[in-house]
This record gives sequence, structure tokens and C-alpha cells, in this order.
Amino acid sequence: MATANNVSMLKYLWISVAVIIADQATKWIANTQLDYHMPVPVIPYLEWYLSYNPGAAFSFLANADGWQRWFFTAIAIVVSAVLLVWIKNLKAEEKVTAIALSLILGGAIGNLIDRLLLGHVIDFIQVWLGSYPWPAFNVADSAIFVGAVMLILSGMISPYKTEHDKDPAP
Repeated sequence: MATANNVSMLKYLWISVAVIIADQATKWIANTQLDYHMPVPVIPYLEWYLSYNPGAAFSFLANADGWQRWFFTAIAIVVSAVLLVWIKNLKAEEKVTAIALSLILGGAIGNLIDRLLLGHVIDFIQVWLGSYPWPAFNVADSAIFVGAVMLILSGMISPYKTEHDKDPAP
């Protein structure tokens, strides 16, 4: 049975929905407006660059025989379920964690939709680090990255705050 606390933390799932909508909308625009592997400069060191990634981050296992589609689909479904349960069980004061996990969940589902419908993930943002191209990515990947950074930082700050918030010994 859901408690009031659990329901209050699920309110952050609107972030996941917003990420999914933004991700799918931008992927549709990229896929219909850009030519495959034809860079479109935006500003220095940033271009639109349509590519399809059948693998995982940094094209890991992209050249496998097709089994990776279902492997990464299964992982995304399991991770999404775990994230949903995690968010549901957060305490009311864990807002930053709820936001971070909601970003990660939205990104995971955004890329899962691509995998299920297309067999690959649509990437279209290309950043250059000097003369080195960073692997192309999308809105879902960005949400996962931002959520992960938030989660790491909140994990580093929380123990510090808890330790210093304790009452001094009598």
C-alpha cells in the first residue's frame, strides 16, 4: 500500500515524462530533417550529426550480431523498474535524489523506445573536444548523465550534512 510519503515522491515522475517527450520529439526532428552522417555546424565545437547506435554508451557492442538489441532492452526494462521502486521508496527529504532518478528513468525509457521500435538509438548531438569528436548523443543520454552527476554529488554531500547536522555530544 502506498503511503502519503511514497505518493509525494512519485510526483517527480513528471520529470521522466518531460524527458521522454523532449527526447522523442527531438529524435523525430533529427531523423526527419538531418541527412545521415552529414554534419550541420551549429556553433564552434557543436554540430547536429544524425547517427544510429545499435549498441550502448560510446557504441559499446554496436557491431554485434543483433542480440545486443534485446540484451540492452532487457537491461533498460530492469533498470527502469528498479528506479521506479527506488523513487517510490524515497523519503520526503530526498528530493534531489528523486529528481536525479527521474532524469535517469526518463532517459532510460527514451532510449528504450528507440530500441524497441527501431532496433537502434537515434543520436544527433555531436560535440568536438578540439579535433576529437565526442560520441554523438541525444536528449535521453543528457538526462541520464545529468541525473547520474546529481546522484553522485548528492551522495557525496548527504553524509557530510548528516554528520555535521548531529547534535554535539553533551
